[in-house]
Amino acid sequence: MLSISVIFSCNVSEDNTPKPNTTITDNTNNQPPVNNPEPSIKNIQLLSLGDSYTIGESVCETCRFPEQLKDSLITHYGSNYTFNLKIIARTGWTTSNLINGIASETLQNNFDLVTLLIGVNNQYQRKPFSEYQTEFPQLVNTSINLAKGDKTNVIVISIPDYAYTPYGNGNETISKEIDTYNAFAKNYCDQNNITFVNITDITRLGLVNPDLVASDRLHPSVLAYSFFVEKLLPISIQKLND
Repeated sequence: MLSISVIFSCNVSEDNTPKPNTTITDNTNNQPPVNNPEPSIKNIQLLSLGDSYTIGESVCETCRFPEQLKDSLITHYGSNYTFNLKIIARTGWTTSNLINGIASETLQNNFDLVTLLIGVNNQYQRKPFSEYQTEFPQLVNTSINLAKGDKTNVIVISIPDYAYTPYGNGNETISKEIDTYNAFAKNYCDQNNITFVNITDITRLGLVNPDLVASDRLHPSVLAYSFFVEKLLPISIQKLND
């Protein structure tokens, strides 16, 4: 009699139930790679409004405070951000001149940050103080409108004191009048929850530190503007992050 033996290969589970051998194939390596999208570039629009202190009389174009502020923001935020700066300012401009200068431009109300520094020529040209009292609030409101209608995107900067330059020669009358203008501006900003930054104290070191005065013996130097930016930068970053 012929005897036939059949051998089955199987796995035995813990309950001794036979289970057939199975092979699991890992196809993970055959899946197409997942591409991480490149981070989008965020474009930031900056606007600086003013007079000689904004346009940077007697310093180079990259030395004026709006340009220094832009460069500092670029360094802080890195390559995923681009910054475009528009300056509307001219030496000798009063509040009236600035209002007309803005009106002559075609501007979108899409600026992420707006700075306003104006008033010294109202004082210097002996304009009635009432003119500043009327036109400064108008310029603040224009700045807000240009800053996407958001007053938190606006920084008002105090007027430098040119009495503390060789040209001003320590004239106390100039300083008192500058104080009057700055007090009005600060009070208006405080009452309306608008950021006001005092840089006048920096310029009042001009007679003891001549490096703070430009070669024309009247306007701030690149060093003085860099100190402006030290005050403006952290506030600007906070506003752009909000």
